[in-house]
Amino acid sequence: MSIKYETLIVERKGKVDWLTLNRPDILNSINTQMVTELRDYFGGLVNQREVRIVVMRGSGRAFCAGLDVKAFRETSDQPFNGGMGFQSYLSDVYVMMRRCPQPIISLIQGAACGGGFSFALASDIRIAGESARMNAAYIKVGLSACDMGASYFLPRLVGTSISSELLLTGKFIDARRCLQVGLVSEVVPDSKLNDVACSYIEEMLATSPMGLRLTKEGINLAIDSPSLEAAIAIENRNQLLCINTADAKEGLAAFAEKRQPVYSDK
Repeated sequence: MSIKYETLIVERKGKVDWLTLNRPDILNSINTQMVTELRDYFGGLVNQREVRIVVMRGSGRAFCAGLDVKAFRETSDQPFNGGMGFQSYLSDVYVMMRRCPQPIISLIQGAACGGGFSFALASDIRIAGESARMNAAYIKVGLSACDMGASYFLPRLVGTSISSELLLTGKFIDARRCLQVGLVSEVVPDSKLNDVACSYIEEMLATSPMGLRLTKEGINLAIDSPSLEAAIAIENRNQLLCINTADAKEGLAAFAEKRQPVYSDK
């Protein structure tokens, strides 16, 4: 059931949702209401075929500074989920981000800490503004740094050594080093983040809708694949699903005729 969002802004522009975390006065930190709204939004994307791409960003000078610790400590009205309370209520959001068929582009400026860092990690493409600073803040407040998917996402993105450095220390990694270790695709001036995102959007919208969805799914499954054979089995299955579509016929015809394809998601 849809809700009226108060901590998020969702702007649908054509086939792209621009999702903005909107608590700029406290650096878009995460409270229970934001989690409820993110669960509603990402949970509903599976059935939103008209949405092909999601761009995630933060309003103001930060992407997301992590948990709103003050609000969390002051309220006892925390939702329960599977006996793990707020812990699993929030962590489910990262699972939903990976399960939704739409690629997610995160535009990161300023702080991306703790749960905000994990929002970036759970995205498919990360573009950093020059001001971006990220860290696994959990270990700085007496907790394990292995939280909100960080221990899963980070080693797969940058390897075990750098992941261990970041998780065991909680140190910040700036935009320049994020690019060096492959954590982000580009570093651009903060003012150019939206423009750069549009170039990625243009290229992805030029693909077939099913091809784009199954490519995200295929990457996710291949990352955890136990063998080359298992990964190829998924690739073969996805290609067989695509090859009999009208869009595949249109794509091949357009290639032969040296023109841009016109896809219909059929």
